[in-house]
Amino acid sequence: MTDLDFRCTGVRPEPFGASPTLLFGLRIEELDHQPVHALALRCQIRIEPARRTYDPDEVDMLGDLFGEPSRWSSTLKPLQFAHASLTVPAFSGTTHVDLPVPCTYDTEVASASYFRALARGEIPLLMLFSGTVFTGRGGFRAEPVPWHKEASCLMPVDVWRELIESYFPGTGWLRLRKDCLESLRRYRSERALPSWEQVFEELLASAGAKQAEEAKGVE
Repeated sequence: MTDLDFRCTGVRPEPFGASPTLLFGLRIEELDHQPVHALALRCQIRIEPARRTYDPDEVDMLGDLFGEPSRWSSTLKPLQFAHASLTVPAFSGTTHVDLPVPCTYDTEVASASYFRALARGEIPLLMLFSGTVFTGRGGFRAEPVPWHKEASCLMPVDVWRELIESYFPGTGWLRLRKDCLESLRRYRSERALPSWEQVFEELLASAGAKQAEEAKGVE
């Protein structure tokens, strides 16, 4: 069976993508000195949150994913990030390719929520490979890529931030139920507020004032 070795050589934003996309550099080596005619590669990428430490401000932002820090020994489980595929052209020995991985800014998705919570450092990722390799010297045969093939990757938090900022500069978005959105629209219309930012600022200010009054009453 053809023996392939995979290594991640780095991650960078795709500067000309139609949607937010990261490019994972891959070094692929054929260890049995067989020519590879083509490789239909699939890759599953997981976040391994237990492989890094977190600053207090990051801990505060991760409660919705992992709960209280006292529970993290049992809740800090791997998160699914992405599935990606790539057709690698013929090569002998070693080749270098870029694996495009689409990204989302939807904060309802666990991976995006996790990335957004991090302020600095690196994101530990595990790349799990599968697919079909077409190989053979003086012939042609198809073999599966063994399921145990994997590679670790440390993606700088700044790479993800740079990617998202290039597509959504200075902005974010929330997904709401229709009834909740209609209530907010009614609130905005009744007060003739010119932007959604002002809707949320007014609601937050009102909630803050209410909390201050309640705290004063307790005293």
